[in-house]
Amino acid sequence: MTYPFLRTALSLATGLALSLAAISPSQAAAKIQHLISPGGIEAWFVQDATVPLIAMEYSFGGGAAQDPKDKPGTANLVADLLDEGSGDLDSKTFHERLDRRAIELSFSAGRDTFRGSLRMLRDNKDEAFDLLRSALTSPHFETVDVERIRSQVIAGLRRDTTNPTSLASRKFLEVAFGDHPYGRPTNGTLESVPTITVPDLKEYVRRVLARDTLKIAVVGDVDPATLGKLLDQTFGSLPAKASLSAVPDVESAKPPQRAFVPLDVPQTVITFGGPGVKRSDPNFMAAYVVNHILGGGGLSSRLYREVREKRGLAYSVFESLLWMEHSALFIGNTGTRADRAGETLDAVEKEVRRIAEEGPTQKELDEAKSYLKGSQMLALDTSSKLAQALLQYQQDKLPIDYIEKRNAIVDAVTLDDAKQAAKRLWGQGLLTVVVGRTPQAAAQPAAAPAPKSN
Repeated sequence: MTYPFLRTALSLATGLALSLAAISPSQAAAKIQHLISPGGIEAWFVQDATVPLIAMEYSFGGGAAQDPKDKPGTANLVADLLDEGSGDLDSKTFHERLDRRAIELSFSAGRDTFRGSLRMLRDNKDEAFDLLRSALTSPHFETVDVERIRSQVIAGLRRDTTNPTSLASRKFLEVAFGDHPYGRPTNGTLESVPTITVPDLKEYVRRVLARDTLKIAVVGDVDPATLGKLLDQTFGSLPAKASLSAVPDVESAKPPQRAFVPLDVPQTVITFGGPGVKRSDPNFMAAYVVNHILGGGGLSSRLYREVREKRGLAYSVFESLLWMEHSALFIGNTGTRADRAGETLDAVEKEVRRIAEEGPTQKELDEAKSYLKGSQMLALDTSSKLAQALLQYQQDKLPIDYIEKRNAIVDAVTLDDAKQAAKRLWGQGLLTVVVGRTPQAAAQPAAAPAPKSN
């Protein structure tokens, strides 16, 4: 189960030390090792003794896309339960061991991967890796723990039924992907989560947690020989091969399409998007740069200027690229007053149409490239961030020296590349989901109070 990042007073010290463990991209690139353990387990590894800490990120292929069709939320429930007792430790004792040693251990289920994170002080590495081994290989799934966590998940799902942002995201994926596994909510539904059984959880673990899809990134104060032994002890007893169900490639539904979800709340939420660009596409970086210009650049983006600064329609508006193993999207979000939803959506659509037709200016392109190159330093300024990035690069099938090459790839994007990417991304218009009051209700003033009787 994913717990708060800082578990105890001891882990406050750990977090502070992690934040001080700065490694620049150029230093990291020179130090990244392709480590192969004696048992054949591979990892990307940066040895760094700046502070006595170790951060590990790892993933297994599969994720929520491997949930049974009628039981979405299975992977999410597994992630919440793996640290609720394992081996000869019950849930309470397991967490006491983590707290005593300031060990940070968590699991999460994405659409394509089942991920884990482990952080510890160097002197506690043996116990930390052993607790992880136990969680992965012999989770208890005791009924009392399953029902407790299930009730928490269901409570969250109930809250989502009145959360316009959650409803908009869920509906958007339904519109974009239909009955494909990507169209189902990773945390399940109020109908599916109560039906997930302990055998379902054990079957998911058996099929998904295996060595052949395992990817690992480690940054910290440990030597290669010691790390190799720890990896073998932790992951070596997992099944050699996963038994994954085939997931077909899918393209998002074609825009323009619009869906409306009625919800009586003061603020209307608008989620918009459409087909994106896969990470393996040769034109991905051009799309990434031009996306920064439209909606990914925060306060400097076109959408922010048009929607927030010029018109005051929303507090924030953003748009980003989302790439998965079998598809890709661009997706954005904003929220506004119910009676200004139509005006807000018109402003978004107008700006999307303008950049699709005209592309960015040379000045916008130069500024975006400068920002994206400079921000790389901040994106990798701690051991944990670097480990997360190295794992993502492996999942994206990028070379081990990608950090060194990235800025040159950004620099190589031309204005013509950016214009073509903009037309490809946004030339068809938008898939749009609006959650809020009906336009008629939004236009009505609040009801006057009934007169008091004399």
